[in-house]
Amino acid sequence: MTTITFDTLKFANTLKKAGFTPEQAEAQAEALSEVMEVNLKELATKGDLVQLEQRMTIKLGTMLTIAVGAVVALTKLL
Repeated sequence: MTTITFDTLKFANTLKKAGFTPEQAEAQAEALSEVMEVNLKELATKGDLVQLEQRMTIKLGTMLTIAVGAVVALTKLL
């Protein structure tokens, strides 16, 4: 799995150059790092998409089988 790195020191230094106090810059860098970590854990991976594709294929096959069965049953009744 690919990881995304976030350079908190570089981000904090950029904020300091823009006029933030060192405490503000470090706090924002830490907060943004935590938010990114949480959000990245929730992203779908290729494995998730493969599992979803398999489940959808099975469901579609099941629905198709039921539909064909219903058509055959109705044809025999009529």
